[in-house]
Amino acid sequence: MKNIVLVHGGFVDGAGWEGVYKILKKDGYNVSIVQNPTISLEDDVAVTKRTLAAQDGGATILVGHSYGGAVITEAGNHPKVSALVYIAAFAPDKGESVGLIKGFPSGGPQPPILPPQDGFLFLDKAKFPASFAADVDPEKAAFMADSQVPWGTGAISGAISEPAWRTKPSWYLVTTEDKMIPPDAQRAMSKHAGATVVEVKGSHAIYVSQPKAVAALIEQAAESLKAAAA
Repeated sequence: MKNIVLVHGGFVDGAGWEGVYKILKKDGYNVSIVQNPTISLEDDVAVTKRTLAAQDGGATILVGHSYGGAVITEAGNHPKVSALVYIAAFAPDKGESVGLIKGFPSGGPQPPILPPQDGFLFLDKAKFPASFAADVDPEKAAFMADSQVPWGTGAISGAISEPAWRTKPSWYLVTTEDKMIPPDAQRAMSKHAGATVVEVKGSHAIYVSQPKAVAALIEQAAESLKAAAA
């Protein structure tokens, strides 16, 4: 189990995976990072499947952060995918979209999402660090705020046709200090998906701030699959 494909979420691109990528590469894994346009779920699934199709030797672990969890839930039905790893991510059920996750608790901190402009969303730049990347180096968090990728409302409304977690094993990293997806919502989704769960104290951008914790869970999934195949 040497192939790993990393999928980013909304408002960001794949560059945030660099720390996780370096650890996994050093440990001998083949790592690919998907650059999704985040305009529609359908497009992002298609882009992710192209990366999956290019994997040598088949079996691949598909990893998604945040909205990337919806992408891997659909794209994970690809025959080369052996397991799913969710990092503070949405894990929608059949017919659900990121905008329609059941049981999402109301109240609590609301992400500082600005009103849509021409069908795209941004986070308030001034509030981005505190809400998305509270434990990221302040300079890097400011860079993330200023280099935001517009997130299409079509990506948010895209519904899952068949959730891959129903047929493939999954792992889930819950971020206990998350101000974007409430920790209780993460716990509910991970339980519904039947995932193996770890909880880490960190922000929504844990894949940037704590790459070791994220890489450790991905490698745990890889080792578990290797043991099961032995």
